[in-house]
Formats: sequence, C-alpha cells, structure tokens
Amino acid sequence: MAGGGFAGDGHAGSFTGRLTASVVITCIVAASGGLIFGYDIGISGGVTTMKPFLHKFFPSILRKEAEAKTNVYCVYDSQALTAFTSSLYIAGLVASLAASRLTAALGRRNTMVLGGCTFLAGAAVNGGAENVAMLILGRILLGFGVGFTNQATPLYLSEMSPPKWRGAFNTGFQFFIGIGVVTANCLNYGAARLSYGWRLSLGLAGVPAAIMTVGALLITESPSSLVERGRLDEARRSLRKVRGRSADIEAELADLVKWSEMAKAAREEPFVSIFERQHRPHLVMAVSIPFFQQVTGINIIAFYAPALFQSVGFGSESALIAAIILGLVNLGSILVSTVVVDRFGRRLLFLQGGAQMFISQVAVACVLAETTGVSGEKHISKGSAILVLVLMCVYAAGFGWSWGPLSWLIPSEIFPMKIRTTGQSISVAVNFATTFVLSQTFLSMLCHFKFGAFLFYAGWIGAMTVFVLLFVPETKGIALNSMGAVWERHWYWRRFVQAQS
Repeated sequence: MAGGGFAGDGHAGSFTGRLTASVVITCIVAASGGLIFGYDIGISGGVTTMKPFLHKFFPSILRKEAEAKTNVYCVYDSQALTAFTSSLYIAGLVASLAASRLTAALGRRNTMVLGGCTFLAGAAVNGGAENVAMLILGRILLGFGVGFTNQATPLYLSEMSPPKWRGAFNTGFQFFIGIGVVTANCLNYGAARLSYGWRLSLGLAGVPAAIMTVGALLITESPSSLVERGRLDEARRSLRKVRGRSADIEAELADLVKWSEMAKAAREEPFVSIFERQHRPHLVMAVSIPFFQQVTGINIIAFYAPALFQSVGFGSESALIAAIILGLVNLGSILVSTVVVDRFGRRLLFLQGGAQMFISQVAVACVLAETTGVSGEKHISKGSAILVLVLMCVYAAGFGWSWGPLSWLIPSEIFPMKIRTTGQSISVAVNFATTFVLSQTFLSMLCHFKFGAFLFYAGWIGAMTVFVLLFVPETKGIALNSMGAVWERHWYWRRFVQAQS
C-alpha cells in the first residue's frame, strides 16, 4: 500500500518515522473531527425524548405515551421521528462518495474544513427549526458535514502516523466520537429541564464544528496528499515539520513520489480499478467491516439510548443519566484500545470484543424476555432495568476497544494510493447506508421483535466474529507501502493478489 508518508520502498520499517511533538499535536487536532459525529449521535437520541420537542414536532408520541396499556417497546415507534434521525445518513452517504474526488483534488485537510463549515450551517438551521421540514434540512446539512469529515479524517491520520503508532493515533478519531457522545448526553441532561432545551442541544452542535474547523485550518496537509497533487515543495516542508528539523526526509519524499507516479501511470478510473480482481480483498473489507460495525447495533443503541432506557423502566431523567453512563464506559474502553492496539494487534481485539458483545446482547434479550413477558406489556422492575444497563455497559466496553476504533482504522490503512480515497469513500458510504436502514427501522423492530431485536444483533455479531477469524489479516506495525504482503501471505486472499516485486 502506498503513500503513508512513513512507508518504505517495499520493506516495512524503512521509514519508521519518529514520534515528534508535531506529529502528536497534528494528529490530535485532526482526530477532533470525530467530535461532530459523536455529538450528533448523542444529541439526537436525547432530544427525541424531550417533551417540548415532541409536543412541537411529534405530538402523536406523547399521546401514545399517555396511554396506560401501551406496549413498553412501542412508545417511540414513529417513522417521522426516525426520519429525523436517519435523514442525516442518506446525506452522509452521498457526501462520502463525492468526498472521494474532493479529498484527491482539494486534500484531506481542506475536505475536513469543508465538512466543519457544512455541519455548522446544519446546526444553525436545526437550532432555529420551526417545522419538521427545517429539522430535516438541518439534518441533511449535518449529514454532508459528517460525510466529508468521516471520509477525510481517518485517511489523514493513517497517512501522518508512524506505522508503529498508527493504530493508537487512528483510534483518536473514535475517542473524539466518544467525547462528542458523552458531551451531548450531559448537555441533554441539563437542557431537558428547559422548555427551549432542545433548541440549545441542537444549536450547540455548532461548537464542536467550530473547534474542528479552526483546528483543521491550523494543521499541515499530509505529505501523501501534497505529492499526489504535485505540490512537492509543500510536501517537503510538511515532512520536515512532522519529522523534525534534524531528519533526512529526501529519501522518504522520493519514495512518495515514486508511488504517486506509479498510481498516475496506471491511468485507471479508481471506481473501476477497485473492482479488479487484485483489489478484491480491499473491496470486501471496505464493504464488510463498516457493515458489520453497524449491525453490532451500537449506533442505534446510542441514538435511542434514552428512549430505550425509558421504555424499559427508567424515568426521563434516569434514562438520560443511563445514557451518560453508557457513553462514559464506551469512552474509557476506547482509551484501552489506544494503549493495546499496536501491541496486541487488530485481530485479537476484534475477536475478544466480538465475543463480549455477543454474550452481552444475548443476556439483555434474556433479561427483557423474562421481565417484560413475550407481549412486552409487563413493566420491568427497577432492579432488572439496572441489570439491563450493566449488560449494555459490558457491551459498550467490548465495542469501544474493538469494532469502534478498528472499523475506522482498517479501511484507512489497507488501500494502495491509487484507490485509497475511493476505498475510504466506499467504506464510509456503506457505514452510512447501513446506519440509515437500521436507524429507520430500529424503533419499529423494537416494537415488533421486542427482546428479539437484541438477538438479531447478537446473530450478526457472531457472524462477523467468525468473519474476522477467517478473513481479516493482521496489519499492526506494517508500513503502508508494504501492506500488499499482508494479502499475499493470507490463506484465502493470496489467490486474488498479484505478487509485487
């Protein structure tokens, strides 16, 4: 795989890259792009349980909630309400595909700036919304912002990070997503007491967008992107800045130029090239990993955590507190991943996290089945509700140190330069497409499947853990230009990959 800025001439470790203060600061600032995605995930779920918000936009839900015999799983089953949440992901899907060409033409940093500005506009529209149409328009603008940022940021982090620490730096994106979720949940808890609290929660999405946008303006573009666009003098300055003044960067720059020229000489349309046989393993990972990340159910549970906890027996405030606890557990587990991902590797974390999530989801289904009954008309006891929260925390921890950060890391590090932006775009688009379908159907699924909804996700978690065991190779510590050897050594993928000299 080409163009990491720290990769060698085909031999892992030829350009290992020092861990300079500039690299650390630059990657932390870039990773803050995850703030806007995390804030949106956290804020939308809490807002949809605020009575002033529901009274203004979705009064039918309040009428359903007031009915004494309502099935506990069905209170929030509203297609209009789920459209408010899921519309962002259709926009994000479109934006992520468009971002393939944008990140190649404008660079990773400029695409992040564009995403931040678009998200800022969406926050303003949502904060001032007077009708459902304005809400949806705001969500679409937020979706474009998240689509651009989620495509560009993981690429940037993988291209700027030394191979030895690439996993740790890339998990920073998921860590900031986690910070965004927790911040939003805390804000929802405070704002829920105010009649205009929902406006405050939605409008303040502009704050993380502003932080990310200003930060992106202050960092340097990745050397790989600059070389790709023929700006060699700027690439040299960027390399010198992140390596330190004492480093000899000419050999590394020449390596980047060589790989860039090889990619351009191919003269292939990236969206055509990625479907060639030799890129079959890359394409499969670009589709399967983000798909599996979403069918763990994590984002759906994050979106609807307050509604879910309220449905299973928590009061309104207690449900918001439970969502905060869930977010904090996820955040702490991402830190665990940051520490261990480059020591123990990607596969071990995938397998351990998958097993932990599977057991937790099955246990949640069993508790709900026992306490709410098959029909879902029995009210869950306080003790059982707390047990559900504990099990969900165990589940969130497993996700936080495995499928959460690794699903952004793997697609950003496996592609050759000529199809890298295209591969990342497909990966993000699949993520958004799957999230849209799940977020649009989850509340209806919860209503009809009841506790079986958690068994549905458990089944997918079991399937994807087996997929990792059989088909996902280990990529820790391997220079980006040397990534081709990973596929050549794999028992299955080697039949598709042509040996590189």
